[in-house]
Amino acid sequence: MAIVKPFKAWRPEIDVAENVISVPYDVINTKEAREMAVGKPNSFLHVIRPEIDFPPSVDIHSEDVYARGKKNLEALLNSGFFMQESREALYLYKLIWRGRSQSGIFGCVSVQEYDEEIILKHELTRPDKEDDRTKHILTQQAHAEPVMITFDDKVGISEMMKEIEHENPIYQVEVDDVKHMIWKIDDTSSFDSAFAKVNHLYIADGHHRCASASRTAEIMKNNNPDHTGNEEYNYFPAVVFPKQQMDILSYNRIVYTLPDGFFNQLNEKFELTKTQNPEPEVKGTICIYIDKNWYSLSLPESKKTDVASGLDVARLQEHLLEPLLGITNQRTDKNLFFVGGIRGTGELEHLVDSGEADMAISMYPTNIQELVDVSDAGLLMPPKSTWFEPKLRSGFLVHTF
Repeated sequence: MAIVKPFKAWRPEIDVAENVISVPYDVINTKEAREMAVGKPNSFLHVIRPEIDFPPSVDIHSEDVYARGKKNLEALLNSGFFMQESREALYLYKLIWRGRSQSGIFGCVSVQEYDEEIILKHELTRPDKEDDRTKHILTQQAHAEPVMITFDDKVGISEMMKEIEHENPIYQVEVDDVKHMIWKIDDTSSFDSAFAKVNHLYIADGHHRCASASRTAEIMKNNNPDHTGNEEYNYFPAVVFPKQQMDILSYNRIVYTLPDGFFNQLNEKFELTKTQNPEPEVKGTICIYIDKNWYSLSLPESKKTDVASGLDVARLQEHLLEPLLGITNQRTDKNLFFVGGIRGTGELEHLVDSGEADMAISMYPTNIQELVDVSDAGLLMPPKSTWFEPKLRSGFLVHTF
């Protein structure tokens, strides 16, 4: 069974919500966060990126930075424009972007279910990023941001959500061409029963937050002689979307430096076709931008038989990146960089034409069923295989413990 637990959320008053909510911490760097927070003293960026309140010379992992995040969160929660619910509730979170919508249930999922692999992952996490988020969570005694989770809706949760959407939302905010709508669900019994019939949840976006929540719970447990397993630190916030509503954009690549004679090698190994369409039209095809021209090519099938090796990003690694460029690890190789599909192929052209990179690679998007299949098999995807859009906003609902 899957637990999606109601909680007593802290949330901003309706009329100030737009000035509080922010993009997630991991889609921007410190410089971008600092620029976005200019003139916005109540922005949630001051909580999730508290280093922006210090000069650039200050180490973002210093004790002062973590303490400032705690101070900034407490200031918001104790302000006159934040409130905590008197009773536990679930929430429906709907995103509308570019003519499509997706709706999910915002509640708390179980650390125990994450540890026992009822909540499944598909991505490797980095210890340094886990350390950072764990320190923020412990210092603030809060899970400030939700993760994005998906599941196979065979129990009618989508239909249940449609009924709630007939009511008036508590939030309706449009920012960066995305409409965010949230409804409060006081009677959660039907959703509790429905999720109890769901076998697995799948992490879509937020692997480091999940891992950090697990580490936090273990530390809190070890420091609490009266631990029961029911404490709030045993749960962390997530928005749980039916996979039938999820969409994944491509996660593209650039290569900074190409070896001499690379294009000839590429042309010998693959059948290159000049194209005016920089986006691959079918799985197994990529488009490459080099010397102001786009070329399409088909990637051979993997010589391996597992489901993860059949992904386009894995076939790219097996047949092009490693044999032709010596890139053995996409996660760590300094000659490779990733560009989210939201930036479009125009950004790829700009990076190459400006001389910053020698080549760009436009990928066909991984689909949600591939994510589920890899997770079910207990395997991991290559790094940067999925880019989910639209993104959740942080600061709407905060979970403290």
